[in-house]
Amino acid sequence: MYNLVKPLSIRENLLKRNIRIFSNHEFTRIFELSTYQSEYELRLLMKEGLLARLKKGYYILKTDPPSEEEIANALYKPSYLSFEYALAYYNLIPEMTYQITSATTKPTRIFTTNNTAFSYYTIKREAYTGYKMAQRGERQFYIADPEKAFVDYLYLISLGQRVIAGGRSLNDRLDSRSLNKSNIRTYVKLYDWSKLDQLVEKIS
Repeated sequence: MYNLVKPLSIRENLLKRNIRIFSNHEFTRIFELSTYQSEYELRLLMKEGLLARLKKGYYILKTDPPSEEEIANALYKPSYLSFEYALAYYNLIPEMTYQITSATTKPTRIFTTNNTAFSYYTIKREAYTGYKMAQRGERQFYIADPEKAFVDYLYLISLGQRVIAGGRSLNDRLDSRSLNKSNIRTYVKLYDWSKLDQLVEKIS
């Protein structure tokens, strides 16, 4: 029987690497364990309350949980925060969002964990750009630039995947005055979609 890694040592090692969410493969590599040892250790650590399972093959430090933004980036890769969530983050829409919305090149998916919905919407691979690393304290996450979040959101509207409620116009909901028009045009071209071009012309 191999020597068990002490929970306190595991926590300290993960936090030293600024890791609060990880896959079973990453855990195996970090602590240099066999697959069997890793599975045994993970089960034990969940039982002891140090870890919690986020989804199959993914775990979080229960004692030092990751932010919702970090979870969003890790749940479904590749992805970056965009659409309504990013627009609210930049104060470009007035309302709070109840879903954590992200862009991905993979099929559209929705995950629900801890009563929080994490939604991922497919965009063209050629348009998978225009995001950056943001930071809140020690928490880091990938999020679209303001102009890219704006264009990504309009793209969903052009596809009929979003409807503006309450009879409001896009100009009523979206405050695009602070956005860089040149950057918007650059991101629109990546989609190569006439309906998006027409929509942007109406509101910009």
